[in-house]
Amino acid sequence: MTLTSSVLERRAAPPSVLPADDDSQFARLMNAATELRTVVAQRARQTEVDRRVSAEITQIMKEAGLYRVVQPRRFGGYELSLENLRQLAFEIGRGCTSTGWCYGLSAAASWVLGMFPEQAQQDVWGCAPDALLASCIAPTGKAVPTDGGYLLKGRWSFGSNSDNAQWLSLGAMVEQAEGATPRPIFLLVPQGEYRIVDTWHTVGLAGTGSKDIAIDTEVFVPAHRCVAFAEVLDQQAPGAELHESALYRVPFLSGFPPLLANPAVAALRGAIDEFVASIAARSTRGAFAGGGASIAQFGHVQSAVAHAEAAVDAAQLILQRDLQLATGLVAGGAKLSAEQRITLRRGHAYTVRLCVEAINGLYDVVGGTGIQLDNGVQRAWRDINAVAHHISVNWQAVSTMYGQMRLGLPPRGQY
Repeated sequence: MTLTSSVLERRAAPPSVLPADDDSQFARLMNAATELRTVVAQRARQTEVDRRVSAEITQIMKEAGLYRVVQPRRFGGYELSLENLRQLAFEIGRGCTSTGWCYGLSAAASWVLGMFPEQAQQDVWGCAPDALLASCIAPTGKAVPTDGGYLLKGRWSFGSNSDNAQWLSLGAMVEQAEGATPRPIFLLVPQGEYRIVDTWHTVGLAGTGSKDIAIDTEVFVPAHRCVAFAEVLDQQAPGAELHESALYRVPFLSGFPPLLANPAVAALRGAIDEFVASIAARSTRGAFAGGGASIAQFGHVQSAVAHAEAAVDAAQLILQRDLQLATGLVAGGAKLSAEQRITLRRGHAYTVRLCVEAINGLYDVVGGTGIQLDNGVQRAWRDINAVAHHISVNWQAVSTMYGQMRLGLPPRGQY
């Protein structure tokens, strides 16, 4: 498909001449995201067919500076807020859930890199401030301690946007002394030291290219390219002290899951807009009561639209509140308690539950055209239900942890 949007005709100004204050910087990025939304919406079906976000769209986002939103200033980024990133990813995700998912998670990987030791950040961004990251956070690899670092080997699933990345952040378990529990860590690995395995054939989030990653023969990862999972969970990341912003002290599981939930909310917003613009005005066909009437005249259709609109409003408010609360507490010097972190996790998962219920109701009234693969409502239906299968925002997985805490039981889960 040929891209005709004016977003292709401009190039972002170099960082030295960009607006200095955060508000104008965010406004510029939002304008770019809004223009890009139209482009990615036109390409949404092709993105699914390709099973990845194109290099072309990725380059547009790079040149607009969108990936730098939570990248540290000292390494060429804008060091804005996680809520700013959520809003930008929401705008893009309204047009294409897969593109919004990949953008949000790769941009968030820059936030996590800001928690790594200084030399790791220098390795990635020192010569290439636009270097793009992807991640596989589940610690399914094995890291063996060796002189100066670790020997890493393994296979990982769900490497979203790995086709477009120059570096990967991979989770692995480190064997401890005999009898001790293995310790999870994140390790940074450059392109060329891992293999992308084309395993991504899915019913939802089909365009995210979340393929498997394999390292078949051990590769050496220096110790400075590693950070312990416990450090990024517990506000003790070594890189946090390098930067002025409290952003890099926000606990990983208070900042990352909202960006997993956000694409579901964006997809629902896009589905409502398409439904109202192109489907509700259609007349029904067939021999049944009310045949020939406008779909918009049916009460159950009106109720489904109201339900979906309310779900978007509620979900956005929850995600915004939770991100701002976590960031505000950290900026004030607080260390988030277990109760606060688990409560935040509840909100992350509940927003996705709201979206699942709403999109299922909207899809129920979309009519026969809803089975077409180029129909945006059915795409959102598949994508939102796919988001709900992610363990970090799955209501059944996360809600039990909160319930255990409130009932005085030891909470079982990650927070």
